[in-house]
Amino acid sequence: MARYPFPDLNTLPDDIRTRILEVQEKAGFIPNVFLAFARRPAEWRAFFAYHDALMLKEEGSLTKGEREMIVTATSAANQCLYCVVAHGAILRIYEKKPLIADQVAVNHRKADISPRERAMLDFAMKVCLKAQEIEDADFAALHPHGFDDEDIWDIAAITAFFGLSNRMANFAGMQPNPEFYLMGRVPKAKPAA
Repeated sequence: MARYPFPDLNTLPDDIRTRILEVQEKAGFIPNVFLAFARRPAEWRAFFAYHDALMLKEEGSLTKGEREMIVTATSAANQCLYCVVAHGAILRIYEKKPLIADQVAVNHRKADISPRERAMLDFAMKVCLKAQEIEDADFAALHPHGFDDEDIWDIAAITAFFGLSNRMANFAGMQPNPEFYLMGRVPKAKPAA
């Protein structure tokens, strides 16, 4: 499984421990990526700062679901089990579609998505697999779908950032938390009264 042991939560710097506990409170568990990267605090901070800048930003026309769609599709192309499962779960929740993550991960061209989302994923996959071939025509194909050049930057940046994440997760043997597999597929259990 994981090639590097997770650090003890109690030994982590306060800022990192606080953020991890906030995530645990919200999700009900600690996603393995938070602990895997915490073994190197400076890298953890840089990784999550860039993650948050890309995935939590308010500007631009990309929805949270579209951002997760990019991660799921390109992570599948990079054969990253952790990111496909974890971000596929988040995608299912944002889109309220229990089948979408599987469809997007296997073949976005046959997925039940809009023409806008298909064009976005066509571009993301080109950035993922053939970035050296990007040309002005690729930008022109996105503009009619409501993407401006800043949105196109976001699509490329999300794809590139998760290329890093995919490679780190694969090399380190990071496994998805079991909780991710059912998220967005079955109704969330109600707390006992």
